[in-house]
Amino acid sequence: MIEGVMIKQLKKHADERGYLMEMLRADDEMFGKFAQAYVALNYPGVVRAWHYHKKQDDIWVCVKGMIKAVVYDSREGSPTYGEVNEFFLGDNNPIMLKIPVGTMHGYKTIGVEPSLLVNFPSELYNPKEPDEYREPWNSDKIPYDWDIKFK
Repeated sequence: MIEGVMIKQLKKHADERGYLMEMLRADDEMFGKFAQAYVALNYPGVVRAWHYHKKQDDIWVCVKGMIKAVVYDSREGSPTYGEVNEFFLGDNNPIMLKIPVGTMHGYKTIGVEPSLLVNFPSELYNPKEPDEYREPWNSDKIPYDWDIKFK
């Protein structure tokens, strides 16, 4: 796994009313600090990639639908430089994913329904100086193909 990437299995506590699922807690190993939380609705097949941050970690939870999240270690000098990690998050695999500073990342909504992705970034978004550095979703600089893979 890429250095600094962390996952936590989430547990749904279900009964006849529905379920409750804790996501991020201040005593979680991956918790650094709270800055803000937001949710993004994404339509099936949409790819939101690639970008990285110089100041913030992201912590993602897909609370509805399914996404394929991909992290690429583009940090020169990192012991895992050049590695690619792929994670499936959502209804069928409730996990929380921490994406460290400096790693390229993105996701694709998979399946036939929209996804809802909640992010807990470690820094506030500053629209005057966004901490987002981008590459196109199909960049030749990143060794990843967003197509469905058959094993």
